[in-house]
Amino acid sequence: MLLVVSAGAGGFAPEAYAQFQTGGVDKEGTWHAGEGLKQGDYFSYSMCHVDYKECAKFSLELWMEGDIQVGTETKWLAQVVVYDGNRIIKGNMELGKIAPEPTGGTEELGVYRGAFKSSVVWLSAFATADSDQGGKGPKAFSDTSWGKIGNIGGEQVRTLAIEDVRAAGETWETVRVGWKTGGASSNVWIVDEFPFPIKAKTYTHVSEGIPPTEYEFILVDYKEGVTENPFTDIIPTSELMEAQGCGAGFDKDTVVKKSTVGAMYQIHLAYGPEDPKQGCSMEWLIKFISKYDVTEFLNQVQFDVWIVDESLKPIRSLAAEEGRQFLYSASGQYEIEIPVDEEPGTTDYVIWVYGKAPENIVPTDPPDYLEIPIVIYENSLMDVQNPGGGDAGDGSGGQSEPVQAATEIPDWIKTNAGWWAEGLIDDNSFVQGIQYLIQNGIMTVS
Repeated sequence: MLLVVSAGAGGFAPEAYAQFQTGGVDKEGTWHAGEGLKQGDYFSYSMCHVDYKECAKFSLELWMEGDIQVGTETKWLAQVVVYDGNRIIKGNMELGKIAPEPTGGTEELGVYRGAFKSSVVWLSAFATADSDQGGKGPKAFSDTSWGKIGNIGGEQVRTLAIEDVRAAGETWETVRVGWKTGGASSNVWIVDEFPFPIKAKTYTHVSEGIPPTEYEFILVDYKEGVTENPFTDIIPTSELMEAQGCGAGFDKDTVVKKSTVGAMYQIHLAYGPEDPKQGCSMEWLIKFISKYDVTEFLNQVQFDVWIVDESLKPIRSLAAEEGRQFLYSASGQYEIEIPVDEEPGTTDYVIWVYGKAPENIVPTDPPDYLEIPIVIYENSLMDVQNPGGGDAGDGSGGQSEPVQAATEIPDWIKTNAGWWAEGLIDDNSFVQGIQYLIQNGIMTVS
């Protein structure tokens, strides 16, 4: 039976043609995670995972340098750069040979290592290079089932369709692997003899309501035979911050507990350092609390953090700087690192609450907000270098650059425009870049 379907993952999917059979898909051969992985391979993914900032997107670039001996085991050594909002994190990861799961590496990459393991290489739980691994080993595309997911009632992981998918500037013939999760269909697209999936859109299992995204990713770039480290000249944000006298890992000892202006929510904020300096960063922990009960966290909160002028007009939007329409907290708690770009003096921050609703639903509640004035201190060591230089939408692998003048368009917006033109991101993501240009005075609209 021939059926026209849409791959339907985050607006990335073109029209595709799928052939279904009861015994999997009509394709010879097998696949396993890490199949064909070799020295010199370079990958760039735009991705997110629910365990990191409720699936806030970031860009992860990975270059396979070669082998490394760890005890008696030979592993892959991969050099890695992550672009997360205004931050660049640089280091390495150790990947297994039988299953390319990260088992060690640079400490600062820990949270991203976990997201990579639980998304891009998640299928290694079912398909590995070693057929002696108790039911794992390479899996045939024609198999009825690749296994069961025990924590959601034994749902079957199956090959479902052969589909053409656009990613990394080309069209790939993929096999869609999928399963049902609380009524929602989760899908991962793999390519024969390609080590990692090129795309995924999956959902968290819930007993009722709309399931939130568990993880989502797409391959942005791929190269073979890269002989030199492509990240040599990239300066991580931590080094720039250290040169400017900025610390990291602050104790969040300054606490603000107030109701929003319209008394619709209570917000508990803890931040550090107590005396933030220009050119450095603050770390915030925001808790959204019920106005009726201080022990009850609110869930599915859509919000933003703004820097505003005297008339409460946003000068900066942290959601826009991450390439998002709004920030989102499914649990009622949210951690965020805020680059302090403002001049010394009092800066007015606003936690703007759009309302409570799932990510893909517009809240029906009226918005409410809490204004928080914070004194910014002068930094005598402040440099003119850009402490970021990348974004969740920046997969270009570019180097750190001087701070951009107000007339220059950030690289991540240029990258998003290119992806939008190729159909790799949806209209809403493209519009967010335009909104950022307007809000930051780079684009003037009469």
